[in-house]
Amino acid sequence: MSQTTEQIQKSDIKDILENSLNGKRPEPEDCLRLLESDDVHLMGLVSGHLTKKQFGKKASFINNIILNYTDVCITDCKFCAFYRPPGAEDAYTLTLDQIESRVKTSWDLFKIRQVLIQGGHNPNLKIEYYEDAFRMIREKFPQVGVHGLSTSEIDMIAKVEKSSTKEILSRLKDSGLQSVPGAGAEILVDSVKDVISPKKISSADWIRIMDEAHSLGLPASATMMYGHVENKKDIVDHFFKIVKLQEKTKGFMAFIPWNFEPINTLMHEEGLVEYGTGGVQLLKMIAISRLVFDGLIPHIQSSWLTNGVGMAQLALQYGANDFGGTLIGEEVVSCTGARSTELTDKKIIAAIHQIGYQVEERDNFYNPVNTS
Repeated sequence: MSQTTEQIQKSDIKDILENSLNGKRPEPEDCLRLLESDDVHLMGLVSGHLTKKQFGKKASFINNIILNYTDVCITDCKFCAFYRPPGAEDAYTLTLDQIESRVKTSWDLFKIRQVLIQGGHNPNLKIEYYEDAFRMIREKFPQVGVHGLSTSEIDMIAKVEKSSTKEILSRLKDSGLQSVPGAGAEILVDSVKDVISPKKISSADWIRIMDEAHSLGLPASATMMYGHVENKKDIVDHFFKIVKLQEKTKGFMAFIPWNFEPINTLMHEEGLVEYGTGGVQLLKMIAISRLVFDGLIPHIQSSWLTNGVGMAQLALQYGANDFGGTLIGEEVVSCTGARSTELTDKKIIAAIHQIGYQVEERDNFYNPVNTS
């Protein structure tokens, strides 16, 4: 680290980086300075060092599929190119048999360890639809984890059932739900949500439902979708709302920052966002995520889905330790035409080995399954 220490001395963020190396996480005002700084390489050296200290030169990934069970949605988010209104010609909802067939094929072909279950806010689906699906997956494919439903989907089911979100979570856990993805957070600031997803749950509701999930023993991932109408202070607020909840519950296993892809979305059409933010910003967000969550949320994901494999390889050296999933069958980001949205395990393993790292295939709870 001696060369790094020398570089740190000349930097305008040296006090923050020195604190990080000494185990003191950035405060909100430090986080704002990091976001304003152009010293991305230096942030990456420090966050990469912290990551290697914890995990060595090793990166994990999960063999999984995304099961987009319905594209019917009444929330009309401006950043989404996937949803269809009820009654649309190309709207769909998978049957239980179709779900079983997709999981079976994926288990037979790829030995998947997780099904990531997400879809639109479909007002026609009752809780039994989800309970039957989760129960079937857990009974027939016991080695496949059920990682499913964003907080806003949970909220939708609660509205349909005229029930509380905690009761819904409890019933879903009893039927086989094992962990909750972080989707629906976007940026946890309501002035941002009012622009990009005005019909979706508020920031406080996202935090509350995550808190309820954690209290029921359902761990989760947290996400941030940046690069649209938010400002730097909004990003800081988002980080520290998650810090506060994690200090209380210890329920988040991973944090995943990913950049908004505008093509084919209403935000692009309306001229709100013309381009994605690109690779340098991704590396900055990965590095800052590690600095902010060091010792608090263990796993930072590299976000190949919106940035491609090359950027994900770099992200592993800038503070990420997890490559994410194979995401076979993903339909949401692919609707933006951003890029091919699936990778085989062989491609992920090759990508990690290319940068001289060991590979750890993991399960739903970040336990190792295979190492190479």
